Amino acid sequence: MEENFIQKSLASGLLVKSNSSVKNCRSFLSVSSRTSLHSSSSTTLAKKFTIQDLDININEAQLEEFRCIMLEAFSKSDINGNGYIELSELREALKTVGIDIPGYQARTIEDEFKKGDKSQDGKLGLDEFESLYSRLKSEKEERTFKTKVKPISGTTEIRNKENDSIVHTVRHSEQLAFSKWINQNLALDSDLGLSTNPINPETKDLYTRCNDGLVLCKLINFSVPKTIDERTINRGKNITIYQQLENLELALRSAEAIGCHVINIRPKDIRDEKEHLILGLLWQIIQIGLFSEINLTHHPGLVMLLKDGETKEDLLKLTKEELLLRWFNYHLARSGYSGREVKNFSSDIKDSVAYSHLLKQICPTNHQPTVTLAPLNENDLNRRAEAMLSEAEKLRARDFVTANDVVTGNQKLNMAFVANLFNTYPALDVPEDVTIQDEDLIEETREEKTYRNWMNSMGVNPYVNYLYTDLQDCLVIFQLYDMIKPGSVEWNRVVKKFVPIKIKFQKLDNCNYAIDIGKKVMNFKLVGIQGSNLLDGDKTFTLALVWQLMRAYTLAMLAKIAGQGHPIVENGIIEWTNNKLKSADKKTFIQNFQDPAISDSRVICDLIDAIKPGSVQYDLLKNENSYEAKMDNARYAVSIARKIGARVFALPEDIVEVKQKLVMTIFATLMIQDYQPQQISLE
Repeated sequence: MEENFIQKSLASGLLVKSNSSVKNCRSFLSVSSRTSLHSSSSTTLAKKFTIQDLDININEAQLEEFRCIMLEAFSKSDINGNGYIELSELREALKTVGIDIPGYQARTIEDEFKKGDKSQDGKLGLDEFESLYSRLKSEKEERTFKTKVKPISGTTEIRNKENDSIVHTVRHSEQLAFSKWINQNLALDSDLGLSTNPINPETKDLYTRCNDGLVLCKLINFSVPKTIDERTINRGKNITIYQQLENLELALRSAEAIGCHVINIRPKDIRDEKEHLILGLLWQIIQIGLFSEINLTHHPGLVMLLKDGETKEDLLKLTKEELLLRWFNYHLARSGYSGREVKNFSSDIKDSVAYSHLLKQICPTNHQPTVTLAPLNENDLNRRAEAMLSEAEKLRARDFVTANDVVTGNQKLNMAFVANLFNTYPALDVPEDVTIQDEDLIEETREEKTYRNWMNSMGVNPYVNYLYTDLQDCLVIFQLYDMIKPGSVEWNRVVKKFVPIKIKFQKLDNCNYAIDIGKKVMNFKLVGIQGSNLLDGDKTFTLALVWQLMRAYTLAMLAKIAGQGHPIVENGIIEWTNNKLKSADKKTFIQNFQDPAISDSRVICDLIDAIKPGSVQYDLLKNENSYEAKMDNARYAVSIARKIGARVFALPEDIVEVKQKLVMTIFATLMIQDYQPQQISLE
């Protein structure tokens, strides 16, 4: 690293002959009595940059000058001469060595340093200053280098208007695949007219078609039916820009509710046709739809993929990609395939051999035309891939990839191709001698789905597929803690990479620390809950913690926006609700979040209309007391709430059944929207 550091400094002109710098530096080094840090740091620095240790072409004079300039810059910023730089002066110190960073970046660096500063003194030593300079200098040079690199074949690079060092890459293959998928699956929708006027996949038509929100809303409902009440969508050729932005707000908040990470996407970004953001959002929506039914409930035959000694819980631990790969290899093992195991959707499928065998294996016995291995007669990989896709066409499952996507190993599109194959012909018939018990069919509850979607919408990593297995190492929980209350997690205490022989104990340490933070820092009620309960995937205790996380995040956002000096709790939300309703001359009110009056959604619609007058079409609400009528009203209320910008994760069923916890979040998010119409986040 040091070699690269000095060479770049030489190239950038930082090292310029300066007798005064050298003289001052020597004088500075001679004052060893100032602090032991200076003498030890200068010794360390000299050791780092010993010529014998670095095979670089600079002489001793240049090396000494470099050291002197760094030390002189440090000395100038060390105002009180105590051998340290105050964090508040860091930005000015960096300017003296040619690194000019914006204020927000300086604050970010300060926050990073504070988190890792064991002494908590808010000061930077010489070695830390030198290391920081090295990193920032390298990043600056790397950005300069990137601007000179030609775009990858098949992509377009778009430079950020606010910061031209940020470059976004748009893959033409994704534009092609998503356009065709939308054309095919929404062709019969009369509002879109795709059957007579399809999206042109070869142009930027996709982004133009998405800019009024209609396509996005329809695609969300295709992936997760009934997410959006279509009565709330603004349609027609002559809808105003304001109505288009309303549609986009509805689409973004609904996408978030099904688990998409959209915190940094605004309606205006879609309206302005920002290609990389639109493609990213489309992929998330399409992916959720592709995988929505790849589970034990819809496909009990997935138990056939279990290996010796595994249980159904082990299947739930698999990521989407891992589950598809296991299905892929399960069928390869039963075909005439003799190649290596497929471990990815990029390099391992480029030659189309595994694909050809998979297609033949999953093809139903009496299917016409029958699928063959004819593609394997082609020696050219592109022609073989095209022939393989012709075989897939026989199964009407050619979507997402072109021959080039296969040969170049486009991981995202090849995974989508295989997921669509699974949904078309899973070929997982359970043998007669295998009995699947009802308890083997694990179905996610509404509450679990709501919490999982909320977590994923926050952008946690890894993606949460199943609460009770994916939270066992507590890494996602720590991320949520840090979002709710920045600085609450001492990350040096968290084990992020596990050693196989120690994994159980390392995960238990994480779980114990997570419970400790919950009790002592977050003030959660975790009576009787221990780290071992999370490690074991105990449903009751895991849900208790997760609910308090969601509640804390919602109330933290509310307190942040309201700007009050004390936390806002449930009683405060109820008081605000009734005052808001009264101020708008509404007759409805609530006593608590278990009030039966909530079940028909009228009080929610009244509150929405009080926040944004004219947003509710009351003639669409039903007066009957039946469950179906209440559900109809609840779907409308949830969609209207999202349309005005509220981050509602609760489901219509939660309103009709008056589920206290999730109903509270609806009123809280509406209160947030009243204080701050534009969606904000703690991030």
